[in-house]
Amino acid sequence: MIKRMWNGYTTPENADAYEQLLDTFVFPGIEAKQIPGYRSIELLRRDLGHEVQFTTVMEFDSLENVIAFQGQDYETAYVPAEARKVLKRWDERSTHHDVRQTRRY
Repeated sequence: MIKRMWNGYTTPENADAYEQLLDTFVFPGIEAKQIPGYRSIELLRRDLGHEVQFTTVMEFDSLENVIAFQGQDYETAYVPAEARKVLKRWDERSTHHDVRQTRRY
């Protein structure tokens, strides 16, 4: 299992609009690609005062599935043009982590 993590930042004024864009456009667009091995996406939000941080955590069965989503340069961030209009800044690269353990209580 692979977790793909990415961070984007927006102004407090644009935070709700960005979250709505993710919910109504970006995430459905990813789902529509029907990528084999794509299992889930989580959205985390953190208020930093002067800006709002959003973190996405995508889950894939394997690195090959990530490549099917993003291409050979799979660390490149997926930031559609519509999202770039609302974000203040973002990570240019996503990070990928092997899931070693999950403990649920």
